[in-house]
Amino acid sequence: MGRLFGTDGIRGIANQDLTCELATQLGRAAACVLTNKSNRHPKVLIGKDTRLSSDMLETAMAAGLCSIGASVVTLGVVPTPAVAYLVEKYKADAGVMISASHNSYEYNGIKIFSGDGFKLPDDLEERIEDIILGKSDISGEFPLEDGIGTVTHAENAVRDYIDHVKSSVHFSLDGLHIAIDTANGSASATAETLFTELGAKVEMLHDKPDGINVNRDCGSTHMESLIEYVKTHEVDAGVAFDGDADRCLMVDEQGNFIDGDFIMAICAMDMKSRGKLAKNTVVGTIMTNMGFQRFCEEHGMHFEATKVGDRYVLEEMRLSGYNFGGEQSGHVIFRDFATTGDGQLTACQLLSLLRRREGNLSSLATLMQRFPQTIVNLQVSPEGKLAFYTDHKVRSAIDKAAETLGKDGRIIVRPSGTEPLLRIMVEGKEEDLIEKIANDVAEVIKAELC
Repeated sequence: MGRLFGTDGIRGIANQDLTCELATQLGRAAACVLTNKSNRHPKVLIGKDTRLSSDMLETAMAAGLCSIGASVVTLGVVPTPAVAYLVEKYKADAGVMISASHNSYEYNGIKIFSGDGFKLPDDLEERIEDIILGKSDISGEFPLEDGIGTVTHAENAVRDYIDHVKSSVHFSLDGLHIAIDTANGSASATAETLFTELGAKVEMLHDKPDGINVNRDCGSTHMESLIEYVKTHEVDAGVAFDGDADRCLMVDEQGNFIDGDFIMAICAMDMKSRGKLAKNTVVGTIMTNMGFQRFCEEHGMHFEATKVGDRYVLEEMRLSGYNFGGEQSGHVIFRDFATTGDGQLTACQLLSLLRRREGNLSSLATLMQRFPQTIVNLQVSPEGKLAFYTDHKVRSAIDKAAETLGKDGRIIVRPSGTEPLLRIMVEGKEEDLIEKIANDVAEVIKAELC
């Protein structure tokens, strides 16, 4: 067994890669690493999304935690950022979210938050892995009798999270008419109540989860149906979340797609104009569009790039005292209100801004000029992922592509942290050229690694 944790927790096909046995082991190991040893019954929260296997993994994870003496509190179906918020509000020692985010229903995942609501740093993940993989032992004996842990349910988890997000909004959404695509995921438990209570008129799409339809032709990874709805109905905006609602993408009133870079550009300018953007800096990743970087330069803002993954964006924000950042995929972090990306909070902030300015989303989205960008995903084996770093022909093809693009473009090829894929991203001024370069490099990779 190789490394368990990727860029966003442990993820795999449920009951094949991510088994009940592994979830139970993870519960035991996490309890040992994360909780206060002086606390006989440390408290651990567990939230989940709507996919079929979430109940199974929740039960297995709870069993592992109880076997170490933890007091488990289940939250039910909630967004990932709800776990991050509630772990601190409920004074828990740790929080767990069972979700595979944007993946289809056969996948599931386990994300762990420490008691301060932040995702685990690499060193703690490695300590948990060492226990599971047998490189270190769980010290002491398992508790007996009244030392065994218990499971209770938090009845007010959804309400407490909704109230938290509402408290971040200081200008109501009265008068706005919006379409919301919940991806048949976690936001189906919260979004209609949240946005309605803030004053918006809402049209709900894909909000009837059945265990297997999460992210299926809907949500932030499949924007087509939301775009079509906005084009054929008179609404002010469309909002799409992924399966666990930690990311948000949007559609303007004309049916144009608004990705995370555009959302960040609009919000960053507004925060800067109000003196709310810490150190006049926005944190993104190496995948952030070059147009956004130039936008920051033109408007007196500094841009910091990190590795791909909202955890790395947040680490840089915490390290350097920044309060705003995110990813093109829609993970946007408002550090003044949250310890992780929060799709619904992001939508609330942007829609409140829209209402306050009495404008429309299409006009605000023109602030930034996006460079054409194409992404090719190639399925590879774990061995292929490793060989990518050393294969001479692949490296040579990438170097040649970079030389062709010059200073007005770039190529980034990287292994996915959550799926068995290599991602080829090419960006530049000429759309035909970047597509040709991306396909040429993809052919070399296919011949060498696939």
